[in-house]
Amino acid sequence: MTVNTPLCFRGKKILAPMVRVGTLPMRLLALDYGADIVYCEELIDIKMLQCKRVINEVLETVDFVAPNERVVFRTCERERHRVVFQMGSADAERALAVAKLVESDVAGIDINMGCPKEYSTKASMGAALLSDPDKIESILTTLVKGICKPVTCKIRILPSVEDTVNLVKRIEKTGIAAIAVHGRKKEERPQHPVHCDVIKAISEAVSIPVIANGGSHDFIKEYADIETFQKATSASSVMIARAAMWNPSIFRKEGFCPLKDVMQDYIKYAVRYDNHYTNTKYCLCQMLREQLETTQGKKLHAAQSTQEICEVFEMGDFYEETTAVFEAKKTSLETKTQDEDDQMEDPDVIKMAVRFDKREYPPQITPKMYLLEWCRKEKHPQPVYETVQRPLDRLFCSVVTVAERKYRSTLWDKSKKLAEQAAAIVCLRTLGVAEGKLCEAENHLINKRKRQDQERLINRDRGEDLAEPSHKKANFIEETSDMNVPKV
Repeated sequence: MTVNTPLCFRGKKILAPMVRVGTLPMRLLALDYGADIVYCEELIDIKMLQCKRVINEVLETVDFVAPNERVVFRTCERERHRVVFQMGSADAERALAVAKLVESDVAGIDINMGCPKEYSTKASMGAALLSDPDKIESILTTLVKGICKPVTCKIRILPSVEDTVNLVKRIEKTGIAAIAVHGRKKEERPQHPVHCDVIKAISEAVSIPVIANGGSHDFIKEYADIETFQKATSASSVMIARAAMWNPSIFRKEGFCPLKDVMQDYIKYAVRYDNHYTNTKYCLCQMLREQLETTQGKKLHAAQSTQEICEVFEMGDFYEETTAVFEAKKTSLETKTQDEDDQMEDPDVIKMAVRFDKREYPPQITPKMYLLEWCRKEKHPQPVYETVQRPLDRLFCSVVTVAERKYRSTLWDKSKKLAEQAAAIVCLRTLGVAEGKLCEAENHLINKRKRQDQERLINRDRGEDLAEPSHKKANFIEETSDMNVPKV
């Protein structure tokens, strides 16, 4: 387990979790302006469990990347002791698995128990958990016992003060470090007044820190109002959502920065950390608000890339300079990685610069099949493939061992399967054995398959058993491995 870094929730000004807003650029900007703690946007447990943790050496970040290569959660050293990871979950074991996945990269874990949106409640997450105290207790207890980082949860209030206080007391017994309370019922929206009296009753009923949330509409218009809201609720800390979304310099003791400067600071972080342009655009639109109908607002709305967004705000030079630095850094890292690969390379491995292009081969016929067939014919053990993935660009390289000799391509491929086919080609070409290309004069595997297809048709006509012996099938089915692909 990771060593616990204590995170205090008393006397803090906190950026609230906001979907599409609480990504890395906004979190870093809030910290710059004075926020003590920042929560990421809610991320669903099932989606996170599909991700792999990747060290991004170019951006100097830790990325959690989905199978489609989209970054689901990105964080960096600057916020590691200040960011709380909020997840949506309705299952204790899944929640624990996600918490363990991200634990070493964040300061705390939070469970969303207040989101009233249908996508959340239909999956028994968010505000749906408020009607299932047993499940709440199970999830929180499992997390508190299973990880070393502090655990919090964020709720909305129930129809009655008594029920809300009773629920919070039960939550307190799970051992969580703090509880954030949005002072509205699940059916209420921002235009409804926040119930400071209910938050105050909760604050007075429990000993753990209570974080008051929901004051942007009625209370928090500038920095001084944060303390006013805290006093009205008797809360330990204040969590700010919409007021921070509109202008994250709400956290500045000295007062607001000009919105133009705030937006430019945000864009710098968005470019620096390769934020997806649609997310950058959304956040900037929330800041512009009533200025969306201005010329600048219309240009922003029309922008279709990070570069175009930068040009709208007269930051085109910054974009070009920053991306040029990243390209140079990426090239340098790739060269360094290649040099390290060459130094670590087994000198006995036979190498060629080849790739597998399936267009050059008949359907369902591959070099791996030819190599397997050759090994059986020569009475060698079947080929053994060892495949690794390079973290820098997530490309694959495979080494195949045949008759105690090793072969690989010097070119890295985008998938494990392609890398293995390339290794097989190197082996076949070294041995002077046919690899099954369309341009080769004779393709005995295709002929063999045709003969067996004809035999099955004859047997079918005769009414004989169509089942094919498994040892014959094996000649035409590529051997696959279930072993995990290690990273180099």
